[in-house]
Amino acid sequence: MSSPDAPLAPAAPTPGARQLSRGVTATWWYTATAVIFFELAIVGAWTVITMAVDLRAFVGVVVGGGGLLWIASTIPLLVDYRHRLDAEPGVRWARLVVPLLVAVAYGIAAGAVAGSWQLMLMPIAQSLVLLNWPRGVRYRVVIAVTIAMICLAVVDSTVDVADEIPLLFPIAYTVLLPIMTVSSLWWWDVLITLDRARASESRLAATQERLRVATDVHDLQGHHLQVVALQLELAERLMPQDAAAGMEQLRAARASVDDARQGTRDLALRFRSVPLGDEIANARDLLRAAGLEVEAVIPADADEAPAAALGPVIRETTTNVLRHGGGHRARLVLVRAGDAWRYTISNDAVGDAPQDAAGSGLDGIRRRIDEAHGTLDVGREAEEFTVTVTVPAHAEEAR
Repeated sequence: MSSPDAPLAPAAPTPGARQLSRGVTATWWYTATAVIFFELAIVGAWTVITMAVDLRAFVGVVVGGGGLLWIASTIPLLVDYRHRLDAEPGVRWARLVVPLLVAVAYGIAAGAVAGSWQLMLMPIAQSLVLLNWPRGVRYRVVIAVTIAMICLAVVDSTVDVADEIPLLFPIAYTVLLPIMTVSSLWWWDVLITLDRARASESRLAATQERLRVATDVHDLQGHHLQVVALQLELAERLMPQDAAAGMEQLRAARASVDDARQGTRDLALRFRSVPLGDEIANARDLLRAAGLEVEAVIPADADEAPAAALGPVIRETTTNVLRHGGGHRARLVLVRAGDAWRYTISNDAVGDAPQDAAGSGLDGIRRRIDEAHGTLDVGREAEEFTVTVTVPAHAEEAR
């Protein structure tokens, strides 16, 4: 046995949690790719237009090559932004000083070569927009840099170079870069907020259910224990004077204890005893929520099947599919075969996992089925793993 002080191993995430994590990660890559694409498009436009006027090689190196280096420096800013909800409030300047210095150096060099004040401010403004500003500060930064870019665009339009090359595209998109970047990151913030709200709602629902069960148990046990305490106290007082009356109170206390035990069993049964049709429907919905394609065959008379024998089997096999299956499809079938009920669950297991991958889960199912005088068959053909359970139709009465 492990030490009570030993830390518990973290539970493996379910396929549903893994699928949600993959979805969040994919959305982040879409967001980051969009921001980097905006930056590449603007750097490319400024490079082409600048070299159209000045064909010297160093112009392309400064504006284009330096732009690629600056875009690479924004990646740490994006990574830092991804974890902004987990980070402490404020900007961690010590970690971001290098990307900001790269933005300043590129802005000064590229702006001087291209003769554009707007290009000089653009990398600095973009890097500032990507910082993890405290709540309420970021939108002010975006408004400020956008206004500054517009003003510098007006200044650039007065220089001589504006008559020789079309500056409308780079000027317009440079002005819009902070707004487009913030729009993309805003969608990411919304997704993360919704995901955390969903997780909090699930935890709250589980907590409320546990509280409800605890309240029912407390009310039941508290009532009976109070009655037993009064009966024992009365028996203690009656024993010296009237032994028969005292024994009667002891028998009443014993009956109250039996009532409490039976009430506790009934309470537990009320939470466990679900019609078998609902059990299969719940298993189907759970597997679908985990991202599997599920086919379920539920006969009209499914509730007549022995729920006490098959209900735990359905729950355990569903858990095994979630934990050990790793596939994409599952099939649940309940049929009546003469004087017996047969339940089959199959899934497309991935890899070369052995048939006993479920470990103690299948052992527990086998013990339950043996008690119900049923049979358990486990098989694997190609990439499909199947568990078939057969129990007598009168298994409820037999137990």
